[in-house]
Amino acid sequence: MKLRNTMFALGVATLTFAMPQGAEAGKSDDTLNWTSGREVAVVDPYYNNTRELVIMGHMAWDGLVFRDIESGEFKPLLATSWKWNGDTAIELELRNDVKFHDGSDFDADDVVYTLNHVSNKDNGVLTYRNVSWIENAEKLGSHKVRINLKKPFPPAFAYLANAVFMMPSGHYDDVPKKPDGKLDYAAAKPVGTGPYKVTEIKAGEFVLMEKNDAYFDGSPKGKPQIDNMRFRTIKEMNTAIAELLTGGLDWIWDVPKEQAERMADNPAITVENAKTFRVSYLAFDVLGQSGQEFFKDKRVRQAFAHAINREAITKNLVGPASVVIPSACHPDQFGCVQDVPKYDYDPEKAKALLKEAGHENGFEFDIYAYREREFTEAVIGDLAKVGIKAKLNFMQYRALRDVVRKGNTPVNHMTWGSYSIPDVSAIVSNFFTHGPDDLTKDDKVKEYLAVADNSIDADKRIEFYNKAFSRIAEEAFWVPMFTYAKYYAWSKDLNFSPTPDEIPRFYTAKWN
Repeated sequence: MKLRNTMFALGVATLTFAMPQGAEAGKSDDTLNWTSGREVAVVDPYYNNTRELVIMGHMAWDGLVFRDIESGEFKPLLATSWKWNGDTAIELELRNDVKFHDGSDFDADDVVYTLNHVSNKDNGVLTYRNVSWIENAEKLGSHKVRINLKKPFPPAFAYLANAVFMMPSGHYDDVPKKPDGKLDYAAAKPVGTGPYKVTEIKAGEFVLMEKNDAYFDGSPKGKPQIDNMRFRTIKEMNTAIAELLTGGLDWIWDVPKEQAERMADNPAITVENAKTFRVSYLAFDVLGQSGQEFFKDKRVRQAFAHAINREAITKNLVGPASVVIPSACHPDQFGCVQDVPKYDYDPEKAKALLKEAGHENGFEFDIYAYREREFTEAVIGDLAKVGIKAKLNFMQYRALRDVVRKGNTPVNHMTWGSYSIPDVSAIVSNFFTHGPDDLTKDDKVKEYLAVADNSIDADKRIEFYNKAFSRIAEEAFWVPMFTYAKYYAWSKDLNFSPTPDEIPRFYTAKWN
């Protein structure tokens, strides 16, 4: 690892020296070039739940409401006004001056169609939790709708703003069938109302977008300033950095800390470490489905929690905006209580717990991960110090997600960004309510969350989230690791500001 970094340092020095002064990157052809290491084959925010599609979702689609990142206030977007009708219905008036990218007018039929499609579990929305609270939608007029909730759901507007995007009526009606005979909703051509429209997709390579010149006046997103957006998949960070330095890219993120700090000296590049809503965690095969049954024993799980030096990983690898977390949530989310059982870094205590569990000489197991390999390698190094040997299985996110859902991972080291929703229901209730991502199937936690998620009494919500998080921590179902802090790097030609919710707002970017 050291050799690789040393070689990279020499390469950066050479590239920095050789870079022509005033290189314009994408400014010359008015195209913002951005990248990540993950492949994008599906451009639909309901049928691809990667962070890249969260970003593209906000660029190409609009929701009914908009959350102001600075004030936390919900503002009109496709809806002009709204009111609660009791605890389980929301009535909304809609804009009458919005067109979809295909030229069709936006109206109540589109909202009813979208919400009734995505809230139908049979239609296979990937993160169904985001829409499972919706019973149905009704048309009250040409530009008026009612959303009926299954039961009271206090964070409804947080979900409407961040994870519920409007599609044109009939959008999924003519999709082809998959080999298993089911409809392939992910194959629908991307059509939204957002500030950018998707013009070309090459699966696993790039997604092209162009400015929506017909974007409606008065949107809180503002009018788009840059003509074109080009997303590219570049799996090697060294390649992405080299392209940024030589003008092939305008914006990158997830830059490793050491490399970002070196780039900060380059006068042509802006580097910033910013907080996000994303958290890192280890999840255990508590039920023993994977064939490696070590993690059915709470003492083994607790030993892991004591063996990992999360403070050192956070300080040395993640960045100054990152913090270690004791609870299975982000501290900035409503309901993320911190008063739970904690596991300090204590290798001797870890060894004692392993001995008590009958593993004095340690054991070997498989750990699965998909991003920031160096973070998982640091975890593996700490575990080795207490006699536990891990074999790393490093995969693409979508493949790993499917393996996890089948129960085949003894331990997985993954992350969750909560769709940037500032409410803990967006994380804990996704993983601990017996859904496809729940590896514990713990009835008590599910019972606590049923109360916390659906009570209109904020104090009661806090009380029952406290019960849920305390049990998760006591049983060590997860080892919550840290909040993510991303290192961003972008061309000095680009006027861009990171936000703390991990949604780069490219529709507000412009050239300097």
